[in-house]
Amino acid sequence: MTSLSISLTAFTLAAALLTLTPGLDTVLVLGTAVSGGTRPAALAGLGIAVGCLIWAALVALGLGALIAASQLGYALLRVVGAAYLMWTGYKLLRHPRETFVALGEDPRGRRAPFATGAMTNLLNPKVGLFYVSFLPQFVPHGVSVAPYVLLLGAIHVLLGLIWFACLIAATRPIARWLRRPALLRSCDRLTGAVFVAFGIGLAIESRSR
Repeated sequence: MTSLSISLTAFTLAAALLTLTPGLDTVLVLGTAVSGGTRPAALAGLGIAVGCLIWAALVALGLGALIAASQLGYALLRVVGAAYLMWTGYKLLRHPRETFVALGEDPRGRRAPFATGAMTNLLNPKVGLFYVSFLPQFVPHGVSVAPYVLLLGAIHVLLGLIWFACLIAATRPIARWLRRPALLRSCDRLTGAVFVAFGIGLAIESRSR
């Protein structure tokens, strides 16, 4: 095997393991699939994918490394991200949905999952730092760095979309049962609690720095 194929194989395996590790993205897509259905969950997953691609592009252009090196830039992004996560979580805790149909009838509701998925990634500096520290390790000698980093980012995004599709498909057989009002409220509140917890974690870490 060439160094290029070894690099791609190693990265794909590592990225697959990281994708399967439960995190905020998994919680968002799974929670949206349970409480909102297939289309909103797919839009949330697509938003997450777009956020990851933008971070990969920033790393390829060198801006991600600049953010990682700038304590002020990192701290500001962390504070904004923490505020966004806590505000989103608060809204889910304070106003959980009662019905599944309401989400599909509201045009804003169709856009909200995509925006939430994208902003959750773009305002999380840990995603950028992860790409800065992780992707360059798999760049072999003799290749153009920027296009190759974008390729690695695209592979990671593709694996994520496959994982999200599996999560969404897993909820479909029991979707009708899961959309009961009591379960919808519980799902929204659980998702909201996770968002608030992640936001508090970001805020505490920012303050300690």
